[in-house]
Amino acid sequence: MQGVRMDARIAKAIDWHRPLMLFSFAMTAVAAFSLVGLVVDDRLVVDAPVWLKPFKFAVSFILYSVTWAWLMSLHPRRPRWLHHTGTVLVGAGVVEMAIIVGQALRGKRSHFNTETAFDSALFNVMGLTVVVLWIATLVASISLARTRYAPRSLTVAINLGMGISLAGMLIGAVMSSQQTGVDGIAGAHSVGAADGGPIMPVTGWSTVAGDLRVGHFVGIHAVQALPLIALLVTVLATRYAILADERVRTRLAWTAGGVYIGLFALVTWQAFRGQALVQPDALTLLGFAAIVAGGIAGVAWARAAHTEIRESVAA
Repeated sequence: MQGVRMDARIAKAIDWHRPLMLFSFAMTAVAAFSLVGLVVDDRLVVDAPVWLKPFKFAVSFILYSVTWAWLMSLHPRRPRWLHHTGTVLVGAGVVEMAIIVGQALRGKRSHFNTETAFDSALFNVMGLTVVVLWIATLVASISLARTRYAPRSLTVAINLGMGISLAGMLIGAVMSSQQTGVDGIAGAHSVGAADGGPIMPVTGWSTVAGDLRVGHFVGIHAVQALPLIALLVTVLATRYAILADERVRTRLAWTAGGVYIGLFALVTWQAFRGQALVQPDALTLLGFAAIVAGGIAGVAWARAAHTEIRESVAA
């Protein structure tokens, strides 16, 4: 019986948006394949394991496609054009991942690679797919932002998450425009040093220079992080009376969004100053302290709503 219920839940999830969900399953297979590659293939590309990038992008696309399938399912009318927009996202993602995996098989870097006419053509195609992804994501975001589809707190979290995610995607264009002065390379993710060198495990981010991929990652995944926080607060409302009122949860959603924007701005600014994430200076730490203080003030603001509610009831 439990297995039947699980199958029903999976079937319902697939129906959120079938192409996006099927793409997420395909990316799960790519992630598993890349994980095997990380174990058995010792080749390096720009001082990082050759299968690290396909693995990271596959995991990111899993999160991206499942999230957007769910978001599109929230639309009360679910217009056909919105469904087609999701299918466009899948098409662009398939092309992007095909090039990334193909270049990994060849032992070549996929991003910023203009060593040969073929490599340059592939990188140009990737640039085009990123533009398509961004525009399609913008269209879907505007459609949802103009629609009433969820409680106010969740709506605020989703709208902020979509906006920050779009900003995070734009950092990719900034990386592509960086001048390196090296033949065959058209762009870089590091600031203050050449790409490569010592890196963090799993993420592959530089430990000795600024790395724009940090802000890129933080920004893109706001569309997962902020709605998850809002949903968690909603679940906790069944246990904590202070969270029962929607006004309190909405203020907490705004606070979480403000803190997230601050963190996104901070790590991006840190990278532009040529500073590695793991080597913050006093100025970066001061900025982080200001974000924490803002978060505390936001929680107090939400708590004040609870006090206002109690006083109005008592009156």
